[in-house]
Amino acid sequence: MAVFALVVVSGAVGPIGLGVVLLPRSLMLLRRTATAARRRASEWSGVEIEVPYRPLPDEGPGFPARMTRLWAQLCDPQTWRDLSWALLDPIIGAFLAALAAGAAWYGVYGYVAGIFWQPLTQHGMDDWYTFIHISRAGHLTFLRWFTLPVGTAFLVAGVWAAPALIRVHGRWTAVLLGPTKQARQDALTHRVARLTETRADAVDTQAAELRRIERDLHDGAQARLVAMGMNLGAAESLLDEHPEAARALLVEAREASAKALTELRELVRGIHPPVLADRGLGDAVRALALNSPLPVEVTVDIPGRLEPAVESAAYFAVSELLTNVAKHAHARSVRVDLWHRDRRLRVTCTDDGHGGAGVGSGSGLAGIERRIGTFDGVLAVHSPVGGPTTVTLEIPCASSSAKTSTS
Repeated sequence: MAVFALVVVSGAVGPIGLGVVLLPRSLMLLRRTATAARRRASEWSGVEIEVPYRPLPDEGPGFPARMTRLWAQLCDPQTWRDLSWALLDPIIGAFLAALAAGAAWYGVYGYVAGIFWQPLTQHGMDDWYTFIHISRAGHLTFLRWFTLPVGTAFLVAGVWAAPALIRVHGRWTAVLLGPTKQARQDALTHRVARLTETRADAVDTQAAELRRIERDLHDGAQARLVAMGMNLGAAESLLDEHPEAARALLVEAREASAKALTELRELVRGIHPPVLADRGLGDAVRALALNSPLPVEVTVDIPGRLEPAVESAAYFAVSELLTNVAKHAHARSVRVDLWHRDRRLRVTCTDDGHGGAGVGSGSGLAGIERRIGTFDGVLAVHSPVGGPTTVTLEIPCASSSAKTSTS
């Protein structure tokens, strides 16, 4: 009720200018209060309520940015549903709570009336307890004691009704704080559009990766293998008449084979690192940390192995993040946290650099966002000027076992 009153007052003082300052804050307070109610509904009654808010624009500096954010809050239908909930929930909640508390209190009253009927009637009590008249029942002892089993029945009813009424309250909370049918449809449409876009990006990325592999093979290992074959052919023709020259060609062919093998290993490592396939995401990220020019602290809490495609996407995302930090952040240290909860992988990379990072067109972060978007993942960046920078990735995925690795 206090939050409802604050929002109404903030809107009322809008014409005199104070509303521009107070209304955005009061609406955010209303949103946090409603979110806390959703969480309580889940914890107390087991009713899961989705958060149906539309995304808000970033809170940039200046009056126009603030007005744009405020207008987005006011245009969100869930804001008005939250306001209705703030007005009605105290009434509905008090009524439901009074049902259980009233039944329990009436049961206690039955015990008091049955045990202390004599002093109560002497002090002028002339009341009924359900079907029993207290003062008249005093003359019939057996009738007076009927208040005890009846009171017990009310107590049991109150205790039994309390959790049931809490579940009813959770369902009532979902009526106003949950997404509407239209909101679910809009969210589904947005998700389909996003998945279509990310799938197209994935196809383009895969085609570009295949072209890169073909180019690297053609310009690297393939060229060395061709040269090695030519050297071996020349050495074969010189072996009888010029053994020293043939030996030199054989040495050159051996060196070329070693370089070709190294290039092939690097190419395979760029496609799918062996440590990732053999040891999993946690150890693969630790290997990246050891190769980073900056000190990197890695914490892993992942039960078992994840889907190979998810592990590969997360690995290359972390690799790109560490590369960006080393090149652009002017940081002294980096921390990478990986953990898996509720069928979701979360990766957090935090550095103490100068900040100012953002997801822009052509940036490394945009590429990471497209990569994890293929799996319906999301990326969030918090990078104020002056640092620190925190990049968080979240990818829906399942785990194969319950083993946990930490470091």
